[in-house]
Amino acid sequence: MEDGTVILIGATTENPSFEVISPLLSRSRVFMLKPLSEKEIASIIQRALQDEERGLGKIKAEITEDALQQLITLSNSDARTALNAVELAIMTTPPDADGVRRVTLPVIEDAMQQRALLYDRAGEQHYDLISALHKSLRDSDPDAVLYWLGRMLEAGEDPLFIARRLVRAASEDIGLADPQALVVAMAAQQAVHFIGMPEGNMALAEAAVYLATAPKSNSLYAAYSRVQREVKTGKNEPVPLHLRNPVTGMMQNFGYGQGYKYAHDFEGHVVEQEHLPESLRGRKFYAPGTLGYEREITARLRANQMLKQRNAVQKYQK
Repeated sequence: MEDGTVILIGATTENPSFEVISPLLSRSRVFMLKPLSEKEIASIIQRALQDEERGLGKIKAEITEDALQQLITLSNSDARTALNAVELAIMTTPPDADGVRRVTLPVIEDAMQQRALLYDRAGEQHYDLISALHKSLRDSDPDAVLYWLGRMLEAGEDPLFIARRLVRAASEDIGLADPQALVVAMAAQQAVHFIGMPEGNMALAEAAVYLATAPKSNSLYAAYSRVQREVKTGKNEPVPLHLRNPVTGMMQNFGYGQGYKYAHDFEGHVVEQEHLPESLRGRKFYAPGTLGYEREITARLRANQMLKQRNAVQKYQK
């Protein structure tokens, strides 16, 4: 390929980014073939009906408008499917008194039998559709969520793969704005385990709609991301002595547990003391959002701070 000894021309239904090795991909020019439009499918069918040499033009055949539209819809942008179906429909339709084979809607539906769903559980569509579901859920669109969920389930996707993404979305995109979201997502996963499919599809649908309509917050996700960065790049200091358990006499002598304040001994069961390493003193990782349950968390944190200050003053006065 480098010097032109070999000219490689290939076609694949897979995403070359995943399926073609990088050295070969870098030396190739990739063209994306997009699905045929409804207008293009209609043109192909009409051409097949008229072409006497390569098509069905020698047979007097007509197709009604509603049958043509149904054929286009059921072919799912696949010209081969459309051509095979129209040929079968024509050949199984007896000519009328005028010698014309008229293909109607019932004939097309009988020829198609069942729509072939475009889906590849191991390829790009597998990831595209779950991405569409997740983003629709994040954007609080229950109709789109149900649609993408149905596309995957009816095509035979592993329901537990979907359940895992719902659990992830409950933590990542809803979090503490609605703590019940994670409970619902896990309940759906357990329901699928318990009753199996296809009955389990309703449990997944219920969870998906609940998550889509729940208040959204990525505060918890953002907080943990900040913690991850700190853990990977920070000092990773030891636990402060007052937070360590003095389980032996030697530990007590070294100062383990000294100065620790027992929260239940204070009003409101909160107390002002540092729980982070010295270099992170006062650092805030979690900032509650303004929707759902996180509003209550914000109010509770403020109330706790006031109690801590009051407890500190009262102890000082004593």
